[in-house]
Amino acid sequence: MISPLAPAAFPDLPQIAGAEFASAAAGVKYKGRTDVMLVRLAPGTAIAGAFTRSTTRAACVLDCQAKLSGKQDSSQGAAIVVNSGNANAFTGAAGQMAVDKVAEAAAQALSVPASRVFTSSTGVIGEPLPWERITGILGDAAARLDAGGAADAARAIMTTDTFPKGASATVNTESGPIHISGIAKGSGMIAPDMATMLVYLFTDAKISAANLQKLLSRQVDETFNAITVDSDTSTSDALILAATGQSKAAPLEDMRSKDARAFADALGVVMLDLAQQVVMDGEGATKFIEVQVTGAETAADAHKVAMSIANSPLVKTAIAGEDANWGRVVMAVGKSGAKADRDRLTIRFGDIVVAENGWRAPSYDEAETSAYMKGDRLVIGVDLGLGTASRTVWTCDLTHRYIDINADYRS
Repeated sequence: MISPLAPAAFPDLPQIAGAEFASAAAGVKYKGRTDVMLVRLAPGTAIAGAFTRSTTRAACVLDCQAKLSGKQDSSQGAAIVVNSGNANAFTGAAGQMAVDKVAEAAAQALSVPASRVFTSSTGVIGEPLPWERITGILGDAAARLDAGGAADAARAIMTTDTFPKGASATVNTESGPIHISGIAKGSGMIAPDMATMLVYLFTDAKISAANLQKLLSRQVDETFNAITVDSDTSTSDALILAATGQSKAAPLEDMRSKDARAFADALGVVMLDLAQQVVMDGEGATKFIEVQVTGAETAADAHKVAMSIANSPLVKTAIAGEDANWGRVVMAVGKSGAKADRDRLTIRFGDIVVAENGWRAPSYDEAETSAYMKGDRLVIGVDLGLGTASRTVWTCDLTHRYIDINADYRS
């Protein structure tokens, strides 16, 4: 069943010169569907990344982090291999062996160094990865690489997702256009502290790996670190950004330049679009919720309050039931650990002020508020009245469907 919040269709992504995609069915877990994505990246490609800080992160995450920690030899080609159905997490030494086997096979199939092969795995935790199934199909996948294959690749990396996720932007500079395309997967176990489940961004910009990493790191906080579905952080969260350098536009060298700032803005738009699509596909979700916190004393306090509301099972179930129970928002503010003053607090649902000055708003209308709660895109606003710091995050409701999906996940 496709999420009722899903976009009408997968977007028409611009092809990125120097990036080719293929998808294949390896039977890692799923039968009768593609479950492996292969990407070949041209020589000259710079790579940046962001990864989960979970202390039980998967072998593939540790491997990618190690490969990106040193100085890159961007003169070499590169590759990305992703499988769904098995997270290769909490699998001991066998996990790293599986990563090495997949990277070596991809390197041989694409004639790139194994040190430039970045792998990701998503799915069940604690099960050994049947890497032979993946390596067995990489040669065939390599023969079918296609610059226009991003949509099929997005489908291949899905697990409990109900729709593939894609977004793009174009930056028009005086020397030529720069294109950005991205795909993502994510539906449950979403409470990132770096990125989201799995995200792959591609651009033809000419930019160094160091500057690419700086731009990516700046954009993560306001996008993938500002979403939550169920408050659980994955072992496998990974975001990889590849810049092939094949645009005709001038190199982005001065990060304060007009073109570099426009590129950074466009990258942020693509990242936020993908992040919000992950929330829209939250397991069992029927409502997309924006939580706006203003008037906090510090940015840290604003974030604490926003995430406390967004992660509250009581808030999320009330919204699922279309119950205008603003008292649950009061509760979430109070438990957040942030500085708050009851008598300065203002709460609104959309444009409707439901509470202010430590009491129910005199203008509060239960019927009007209940009618607002029937919408599928809602805004919860909280002003703490203590300062100027603010934070906006996005979440979804919590329905019985979430239980159904996760109770049967390993079956």
